[in-house]
Amino acid sequence: MTENKMFCYQCQETAGCTGCTRSGVCGKTPDVAAMQDLLVWVTKGLSAVTTRLRAEGKAVEPQVNHLITWNLFTTITNANFDKEAIIAQVRDTLAVKAELLSQLADRSGLPEAALWTDGEPAYAVQAARVGVLATKDEDIRSLRELITYGLKGLAAYTKHANALLREDGAVDAFLQKALAATLDDSLTAEDLTALALETGKYGVQGMALLDEANTSAYGNPEITHVNIGVGKNPGILVSGHDLRDLEMLLQQTQGTGVDVYTHSEMLPAHYYPAFKKYPNFVGNYGNAWWKQTEEFASFNGPILMTTNCIVPPRDSYKDRLYTTGAAGYPGCTHIPGGAGEEKDFSALIEHAKRCAPPVEIETGEIVGGFAHAQVLALADKVVEAVKTGAIRKFVVMAGCDGRAKSRSYYTEFAKALPKDTVILTAGCAKYKYNKLDLGDIGGIPRVLDAGQCNDSYSLAVIALKLKEVFGLEDINDLPIVYNIAWYEQKAVIVLLALLSLGVKNIHLGPTLPAFLSPNVAKVLTDSFGIAGITTVEDDLALFFGGN
Repeated sequence: MTENKMFCYQCQETAGCTGCTRSGVCGKTPDVAAMQDLLVWVTKGLSAVTTRLRAEGKAVEPQVNHLITWNLFTTITNANFDKEAIIAQVRDTLAVKAELLSQLADRSGLPEAALWTDGEPAYAVQAARVGVLATKDEDIRSLRELITYGLKGLAAYTKHANALLREDGAVDAFLQKALAATLDDSLTAEDLTALALETGKYGVQGMALLDEANTSAYGNPEITHVNIGVGKNPGILVSGHDLRDLEMLLQQTQGTGVDVYTHSEMLPAHYYPAFKKYPNFVGNYGNAWWKQTEEFASFNGPILMTTNCIVPPRDSYKDRLYTTGAAGYPGCTHIPGGAGEEKDFSALIEHAKRCAPPVEIETGEIVGGFAHAQVLALADKVVEAVKTGAIRKFVVMAGCDGRAKSRSYYTEFAKALPKDTVILTAGCAKYKYNKLDLGDIGGIPRVLDAGQCNDSYSLAVIALKLKEVFGLEDINDLPIVYNIAWYEQKAVIVLLALLSLGVKNIHLGPTLPAFLSPNVAKVLTDSFGIAGITTVEDDLALFFGGN
């Protein structure tokens, strides 16, 4: 049997739907995977220390909370491929942990990860000891990873809120307590299942925090027609999820002759009123993250990756790829700056001035901006359409996009939906159908895009409001079908959040997560009706009774 060079199964495209063992499908090399494993483990150790400090009545500073969320975000799929940057995070984490350990009155019972202090020469050896497969029991491993991946998603959303100077100490305390709990060998499968659901509860709270941060800073998203063509000036393309990064770039590009475009998950920035005041904010270029190798090449100008969803760049544009925040790629320029700090994007702006304008790859516009405030403003119209039967059902098709050919299912499913249905979406999954001409129902577009993956919170708010309006006891009595695509860990926290709200019968595809053991998958199936997808025809018959 060939020895694994690595082991990772946190994303939907993991090799053979079992795990990447030689190199990551994402492009992650074994040495980077090892340092990410170590970073997660030492962060769990730090979280055990912070949890003990809180139990002793001692304060944990916000910068420590930020370090923990930053670390987890660094290890999300397609976020950071820079081994040296990850090693630096490990060093910083161990230094902070050592300082906090000195403040503890009682160290008894702390896990090994909380006490480990070896230096860099020991990193590789220790990493090999503490990866995913270190937990031998398949079901315990599955639940620990489910929780860890949910916490990575929660950390991502918390980090975005922190960038806008919003904090929730209760969310940080829970995240760290739950992360530390994945090291506790005394917890049973039942204990961990309960913790996974609690993670979902705090996922709702974390997404609410980010929603409040975004809307307070930039206004409530509103119905917006977004240009998908190009202008004649050189441009900068911004991808990822961090709206604060985009804001700083827009401020710094005023009067420079450089235009700014969004890519993939940054598209929803166009829906916020605050960004509409910038005359050089031209539109959206391209599609979902996985098409970036061809779309970044034709864009011609520099690209700013604010978060995850990096595909290892081609040499033709690698020198134009810049990273910031928790994102990183070796050989690409990284723009420093943490929460509350002003970042200097002058290098990108000067680079853009030397570049040709983007090559036009499509023309027209797409419509979005249907977050909860906008949809609730249309509530009377929506409710009336449901009552009259003009809208038979809503279909939640939120989540992620990806490279797998099987994801064409979602395009064909959207095309085949009955004309009296409306798609509710958020996340980059929308790129599978947001440029289709699906029409409208009484002026209500049949694709209502709430925004980024974190804006799945809006879909929950909308569902809860509809439940109230129709006087229903159970959210599952609403005329809503859940057919969600997933890819990485932010989708995991969205799933856990929906489960914590009591939503059942969610269909998840194109495959169920590899990290769900058969027993854990059975619990989710039996308790919550979680299921996979089949064929478009069979799923339509299941959801709509064959008509």
